[in-house]
Amino acid sequence: MSGSLLGSDSSRAHDSPVAQAVKAPSFKLVVIAASAGGLAAVSAVLRCLPASFPGAIVVVQHLDPHHPSVMDEILGRRTALKVSMAKHGSFVTPGGVLIAPPGRHLLVNADATVTLTDTGRVQFVRPSADLLFESAAATFGERAIGVVLTGKGGDGGQGVLAIKQAGGTVIAQDETTSQAFGMPGAAIHTGQVDYILPLAEVGAVLIALTTGVSPQLEIGPDAINASSQ
Repeated sequence: MSGSLLGSDSSRAHDSPVAQAVKAPSFKLVVIAASAGGLAAVSAVLRCLPASFPGAIVVVQHLDPHHPSVMDEILGRRTALKVSMAKHGSFVTPGGVLIAPPGRHLLVNADATVTLTDTGRVQFVRPSADLLFESAAATFGERAIGVVLTGKGGDGGQGVLAIKQAGGTVIAQDETTSQAFGMPGAAIHTGQVDYILPLAEVGAVLIALTTGVSPQLEIGPDAINASSQ
């Protein structure tokens, strides 16, 4: 499904492989998925990141599509990063955070722009973390970092597989600090999660993954590197 959606933007259909390679960004892309308890969880992660954060961030939070969202305004007051509600054609940029609007799927394109669609729900939700993660994997490859935070359901599980198959990295919030463990649990169940972390340590690991500087963490039994399991 995501492949057909990614190819639906005709404005990029005539770009040559060389042109796409020239446009391809060199920075890393962090895609974050959350649902129940997500506003507090995403806030906690973004609050840890400096304005100089070298990666771009895109957030899918399951919200009521019948009500306007002010999530960008709330998060903007809680982080040094520049937060905005995504629009069709918006660019993902280092130090910037794009929020998927309620009721719209968000896909990342090879030229670092995003596409918004109102196609059918995936696993009963729109926006879909799976579609976002799959597009991130297809366009950023090993530079994609997927983060699955608190939430009900299994959205994000398939997207985690796509990111790992493309050589990217996956983080899941641990059960102890999750308000709802459905989404992180589904991600962990794939066996493809690199880090299972308490919420308070996710930001430090993102900084390490994007800068190469190892975080100083007190790793407890609930903050394990999944690859060692």
